[in-house]
Amino acid sequence: MKRFIMAVIVVLFLSVGICSGGDKHVTSAANSWSPFVDPDAAGQGLAIEIIKAAFAAQGYTFAHEFMPWARAEDEVKKGRIDILPDTWYTDERSKNFMFSNAYASNKIKFIKKGGDSFEYEGITSLAGKKVGVILGFGYGDEFINAKTFTREGVSDFITNIKKLVRGRVDLTIEDEIVAKSILNKKAPALLEQVEFSQNPLSSNDLYVACGLANPRHEEIINAFNKGLEAIKADGTLKGIFERYGIH
Repeated sequence: MKRFIMAVIVVLFLSVGICSGGDKHVTSAANSWSPFVDPDAAGQGLAIEIIKAAFAAQGYTFAHEFMPWARAEDEVKKGRIDILPDTWYTDERSKNFMFSNAYASNKIKFIKKGGDSFEYEGITSLAGKKVGVILGFGYGDEFINAKTFTREGVSDFITNIKKLVRGRVDLTIEDEIVAKSILNKKAPALLEQVEFSQNPLSSNDLYVACGLANPRHEEIINAFNKGLEAIKADGTLKGIFERYGIH
């Protein structure tokens, strides 16, 4: 009888441990978005290194899986994967996701064929244009809701650039650092055929996002925020940025 009682106590103890937050592992998913998320980089990219370090500072392990953005967003929205690592805030997304504190920022610029005189001067300057976008990306509510130009979606940035140089879209759009990083690595000849607008569509902060359907969403986001403050304080964050040439 004593052995039976002890066995029951052990089982109950383990069960309580599991239910009270024993899961200290975080899963992540997004497409390749160099240099922020990069399957070819030793640390899988700037964003992944920052996020991994922040969670590690709070005692969490972390693993990232590469997949198309639209699929990743859906998996995180439904709580099957914990976080999107490199997300822009939109009002629409806030209905389904909890956002962390910002850890970096992007300047999103229009890309045009070399010699094109186009300059972005607000949403009205896009009237009549066909703009190549990436499916599922959040470009801001004003851009997404505008009716005076056409958005044509594909799954990756290089496809948009190829469409641009072939004249199938008038413009495409991407963070300038990201665009140059991808083109330098994968298609340097295409980089020579395009130009960037001087004026950005927006400067967007980068966030970690966790689906509200995930029962751990508050725990996960709070852990990241605390970890982010810790790696700011001890110099880890600065060191990661410097390794990627960002000062």
